[in-house]
Amino acid sequence: MVTFILPGYSSKNKELAEEMAEKLKLDGQIRPIFWDHWENPEKLFKPKEKARLIAGLAVKNRVNIIAKSVGTLVAAYVIEQIPQQLNKVILCGIPTVSDERLGIFQEAYKNIKPENVICYQNEGDPFATSAEIEKFMEKINPKIEIVSMPGNDHHYPYYEEFQKFLTL
Repeated sequence: MVTFILPGYSSKNKELAEEMAEKLKLDGQIRPIFWDHWENPEKLFKPKEKARLIAGLAVKNRVNIIAKSVGTLVAAYVIEQIPQQLNKVILCGIPTVSDERLGIFQEAYKNIKPENVICYQNEGDPFATSAEIEKFMEKINPKIEIVSMPGNDHHYPYYEEFQKFLTL
């Protein structure tokens, strides 16, 4: 089993990814992914290219994904490439409910068991509230569990909850 941590776009998310990898106690390998533009601002962030590289890292392992913010988009592209290897997916801080994002998520999650996916969204997340995400995810699969968390920020340090879901 390999667990990929796909963080948000900002370099501030590097610390969160490292902390999450440290706190989670899971079988197999835990791999926080670091985006190239954190070290080199001239590097463009290309979600599909990142997803291809991450899918390649999975080799033939079963895969868990924990994705925050723009990492949720990368996760969707990874899932499209290796759906048969997917174990569980945690989404948190989905940043947008655009029609484009809806189409990408619908394609990615169409053959994924909803009990293997959970979404955490802060009630007052400045990018998308939990109410907005509930409506959005309803269009993807109404059986995917949405957990509305108290908070008015885009910070998702819910390691205990993540641990429980991944070890069920």
